[in-house]
Amino acid sequence: MIRALVTGGSGTIGAAIAQALAAAGHHVSVHAHGNVGRAGEVVAQIVGQGGSAEAVQFNVADPADTGRAIDRMLGAGPIQVVVNNAGIHDDAVMPGMRPDQWSRVIDVSLNGFFNVTRPLLMPMIRTRWGRIVNISSVAAIAGNRGQVNYAAAKAGLHGATRALALELASRGVTVNTVAPGIVASPMAAEAFPRETIERLVPMKRAGRPEEVADLVAFLASDRAGYISGQLISINGGMI
Repeated sequence: MIRALVTGGSGTIGAAIAQALAAAGHHVSVHAHGNVGRAGEVVAQIVGQGGSAEAVQFNVADPADTGRAIDRMLGAGPIQVVVNNAGIHDDAVMPGMRPDQWSRVIDVSLNGFFNVTRPLLMPMIRTRWGRIVNISSVAAIAGNRGQVNYAAAKAGLHGATRALALELASRGVTVNTVAPGIVASPMAAEAFPRETIERLVPMKRAGRPEEVADLVAFLASDRAGYISGQLISINGGMI
């Protein structure tokens, strides 16, 4: 059984991705930092549907904490699918943005990608098969007022994806980025009223978490073995 790790698995998109990977037959480590109870609920749903999963808790922005957690997971064997989904918002227009707002967002989305992915690479390479999927955002492509930090962090994943894909191409490991647009969630419901969605999205609706999860599950499958180094948007035709 292929083992997978989904960071930010307690969130709306992360939970859907974890469920899709479990449905594909993977053992899924559902990660959370502050909301481990929600990760446990996702695990219970997966197990209740006949899948295999566990909840894991660590701070992706802390290299030591992440390293300890990953060492424990690797004790059971290599993790061959990793979905770097963890990310946070701390919005402010740039003139009023505090240094800690900038650093926190970069630390989770971009440094978190490094902290999580680097220790998984050699075990993955030794199996000659692996899938790395980084979750970005339409904000990193089109920009968004008040989110210079978030856009910078997620856009950094685009360059990292391309470079890492070149490093791993001959080892049977693919690396891709998925950039969702507006996806239905409690947070999105507050930030994007229906009239705003109809104005911004040509399809006139928010995406469903399951639609993002299906794309990620495909990229994590054997069928996507010739796709690497790509940035794939899923946004209802926004750009």
